[in-house]
Amino acid sequence: MKQNQAVLTCRAIPGLETCSVTTPIDLKDFKHHQRHQFKAKWLNNNGGQGGGNGFACLTLNGKKEERELAPTTAQLVKHPLAFVALVPKHAALFAAGAIAGAAAKTFTAPLDRIKLLMQTHGVRAGQESGKKAIGFVEAITLIGKEEGIKGYWKGNLPQVIRIIPYSAVQLFSYETYKRLFRGKDGELSVIGRLAAGACAGMTSTLVALSMLREEGIASFYNGLGPSLIGIAPYIAVNFCIFDLVKKSLPEKYQKRPETSLATALVSATLATLTCYPLDTIRRQMQMRGTPYKSVLDAFPGIVARDGWLGLYRGFLPNALKNLPSSSIRLTTFDTVKSIIAAGEKEYQRIVEENRRAAKASSDD
Repeated sequence: MKQNQAVLTCRAIPGLETCSVTTPIDLKDFKHHQRHQFKAKWLNNNGGQGGGNGFACLTLNGKKEERELAPTTAQLVKHPLAFVALVPKHAALFAAGAIAGAAAKTFTAPLDRIKLLMQTHGVRAGQESGKKAIGFVEAITLIGKEEGIKGYWKGNLPQVIRIIPYSAVQLFSYETYKRLFRGKDGELSVIGRLAAGACAGMTSTLVALSMLREEGIASFYNGLGPSLIGIAPYIAVNFCIFDLVKKSLPEKYQKRPETSLATALVSATLATLTCYPLDTIRRQMQMRGTPYKSVLDAFPGIVARDGWLGLYRGFLPNALKNLPSSSIRLTTFDTVKSIIAAGEKEYQRIVEENRRAAKASSDD
């Protein structure tokens, strides 16, 4: 919650040194304001301190003044972007994460549908054509021929409903953890970004209760460890690289959607290359009847059986699915955050206009 602050403003009057000082004072200083005396000092043009004959004006900007200066309905209609600022910041960021997840899932739904058809077409019972494998182009053609355009998004709504809370929690918690891990100077280090991403990945995994609903509490806790191993490092690397690359670009390019998309694609690619072996280990540890009890057991076991390339088994189809999804999700989230910031800026601009209009009216 934003705390009200008193603003101490020194105003110039004839015969006194000119000054311009605005100092925020915590509201708690006014708890017993009748027992305190306030003295104003300022620097004059020569760099020295003014004496005790100065003049100070105390102005308390409280909720009443905020309400009086708030944009009217007509102003909001004229500047609709300012409506965004009426939504609480945390709620807006959470909604941004949900929108990002839904957008990414919807845009990549055709890829999921094609992949599913390629995986299952060869085992369709009672169909001669089903005995043969089907290629990527054939799958695209078959879906369009048998089901039309809508067929590419068949079953997308349940997937969107499932991904919305996961995406919202993950992206919102990442923004929250970034604030928590900032240093005393307000800057966020690379380690801080990685920690924020890892914590966000773990938080979103903990709230994803699909295993708990489907297979019970025991399965949930058995699969939790491997899930955290695979997801937390990926989110940490992906989000960290995305932030650092965007921050390194010239400011005029940072707010462009195409910049966010290209940056997200780079970060997702590097994160996938770096963390895919952990995902392979995770999946093999979660299989029924797996011989592996820990990461230290699974890693050498997979390498001994399948070689180093075994750690990257299935990498290409996974990349074709996840890279577009991750890129679109981060780009959408970044774009919505820009809209939120623009809405707040527009709202404050209207408030300042109202403040100047009110001042001009009082001076008259």
